[in-house]
Amino acid sequence: MAVRVKICGITRLEDALFAANAGADALGFVFYDKSPRRIDADQAACICRALPPFITRVGLFVNASADEVHSVLQRVPLDVLQFHGDETPAYCAQFGKSYLKAVRVTAATDLLKYAADFEAACGLLLDAYVPGVRGGTGVTFDWKLVPKQCPQPVILSGGLTPENVNDAIRQTRPWAVDVSSGVESARGIKDMHKVAQFIANAKAS
Repeated sequence: MAVRVKICGITRLEDALFAANAGADALGFVFYDKSPRRIDADQAACICRALPPFITRVGLFVNASADEVHSVLQRVPLDVLQFHGDETPAYCAQFGKSYLKAVRVTAATDLLKYAADFEAACGLLLDAYVPGVRGGTGVTFDWKLVPKQCPQPVILSGGLTPENVNDAIRQTRPWAVDVSSGVESARGIKDMHKVAQFIANAKAS
């Protein structure tokens, strides 16, 4: 089966529609004030409603209050929530939505324990650890740290590009790959050639 592809950090309708038409399976919208790819709920709602069928719409949050998440959900038709902070399993499960739990991986990270703690998650998103930064760093981590057997689907993230995604997939065999900065011309602005090349290379792996 082909690896699924998520293009994250979408801020413009034209980027979203291009990625969808190029074969992206999911698009990510960042609701985190400190991110250069932050989008407000009204903008995200307009983009989500313009998407063609069968594109998964993912909302990314970092240590947000429950009220903030509920407020976004009232306005934006999200399919999946993605939590990139220090959220607990109980917190993640309270919204009645499928969710991904992001893990910033180091050599000391016990990914199998994360999988057990977040057994209700629909997948674990594995990202690079960079102090003070929650995703979108453009930095890879040691792919050898990804367990060969993980109870949840693995979504590989962190420093992926059109040039390295094929090798990343061969080494880790993830369910999906997630890219943001690796397909940009500027922060929050997608490079359409890179998006198309990334998707094509990932799907061909």
